[in-house]
Amino acid sequence: MSNISFIILIVLGSVAAGVTLGYLVRKSISSRMLESSENLSLRITSEAKKEAENIKKEAILQAKDNLLRSKNEFEKGTRDRRVELEKVEDRLRHKEENLDKKVDLFAQREAGIEKKENEVLGKEALLNEKHANLDKVIEEQRGRLERIAGISSKEAKEYLVQLMTDDARHEASGVIRRIEEETKRESEKRSSEILAYAVQRYASDFVVEKTVSVVNLPSDEMKGRIIGREGRNIRAIEAATGTDLIVDDTPEAVVISSFDPIRREVAKRSLETLINDGRIHPGRIEEIVKKVSSEIDKVVRETGERVSFDAGVHDVHPELLNLLGRLRFRTSFSQNVLEHSIEVSHLAGMMAAELKGNVKDAKRAGLLHDIGKAIDHEVEGPHASIGAEYARKFGESDRIVQAIEQHHDDGRNNSVLGVLIQTADTLSAARPGARREMLETYVKRLAELEKIATSFNGVDKCYAIQAGREIRILVENEKVSDNDAVMLCRDVAKKVESELTYPGQIKVTVIRETRVSEFAK
Repeated sequence: MSNISFIILIVLGSVAAGVTLGYLVRKSISSRMLESSENLSLRITSEAKKEAENIKKEAILQAKDNLLRSKNEFEKGTRDRRVELEKVEDRLRHKEENLDKKVDLFAQREAGIEKKENEVLGKEALLNEKHANLDKVIEEQRGRLERIAGISSKEAKEYLVQLMTDDARHEASGVIRRIEEETKRESEKRSSEILAYAVQRYASDFVVEKTVSVVNLPSDEMKGRIIGREGRNIRAIEAATGTDLIVDDTPEAVVISSFDPIRREVAKRSLETLINDGRIHPGRIEEIVKKVSSEIDKVVRETGERVSFDAGVHDVHPELLNLLGRLRFRTSFSQNVLEHSIEVSHLAGMMAAELKGNVKDAKRAGLLHDIGKAIDHEVEGPHASIGAEYARKFGESDRIVQAIEQHHDDGRNNSVLGVLIQTADTLSAARPGARREMLETYVKRLAELEKIATSFNGVDKCYAIQAGREIRILVENEKVSDNDAVMLCRDVAKKVESELTYPGQIKVTVIRETRVSEFAK
């Protein structure tokens, strides 16, 4: 126990000695470090002061240098500005001197202008006085002339205007006459050959179709069976076919009337079938009408295909072929439209061949030119526009559509193909025997044609010839000169076009002759 205490005492003494020694060593080191730090601080402070002094001196020198440079630049700019201002002052001084000179000159000119204006006003007053005197003299002379001539100045002016108008009209007539003669010499021979050649080559078996259909009956007793009890049969026929049946006093005949030629043909064939069958009642009527309608549709389709093949026109749309076949039952001025279309196709093809044109297009346009007439009773508008619209709708080319649309135009905006179709259409419609007219209508048209011709001054006599396709006018040679005859011919033609309805065209011929007689004694 005593050893342990001794050891503890030794340890505690050692610790105390170590602590005391460490404190003394630390204090010695701290004193030396503090002294070193103070020396370093003094040295750094001294160096910093020296460096600051150097920087201050450099900054002062740099500032003085910049100030001197700025002063030099300012003095230079001031000198340049002063020189420029002196130049501007010199220019302003010169301009002011020039302006003063111009003001003086303007004042002088203004004084001269005022003087000239006064002179002009004096001359103007004198001139007005002379004009007044001259007008007075002219008025006196005009009055003397009116008294001497016996007419007023207005009448004399109208007379002079009329005289000048007549002279201009005569000169225009001479020019027109000369141009027409030159044109005729160049074109008449060739056109006549082409038309005559085409007409001579074409021949057609033409059958006139009427606008109403007549069904022959075996006896008048059949009329009662067609009418039926209380009119049931005739009402059933009219309702099924869309036509009107006329049962009158005509012996052994019934008349079918309708605007639609297809319906009229269906009604005619249905009625003939019912008459031959003998069984006439509403149920049988509906059955027969349906059967005949399908047969007519087949006939229409086959007719269109056959006509297209015979004319050499191929690749036609089936709808256009159906319209073409429907023309078989359509008439115009009692002329069968399908036969007319075939004629136009052949004539147009012949003329195109003579003119070295496209024969296929001419035949195609000629065959299709009247397809609008197949439906013109169903669609609003002229048949040419309707046909052109349907042709365009079903794939025909623009030149074919244009020829169809313009085949009734005057030709001024028409194509070559359109003129060919128009000419062929006129030839087919106007040839003798192509169309039949009622006697009353024919006589009335001739009378109106002659009445139009006799309404002009200087006409002595006129005659409508060639079934009304030409009118010849005899004029009085004392009243109508050769040039006046040209204008008269044109005026009559224009009046006929505007006031008269006629098929084809009408030729107007004015004849003026001078007769000289002498007696030998």
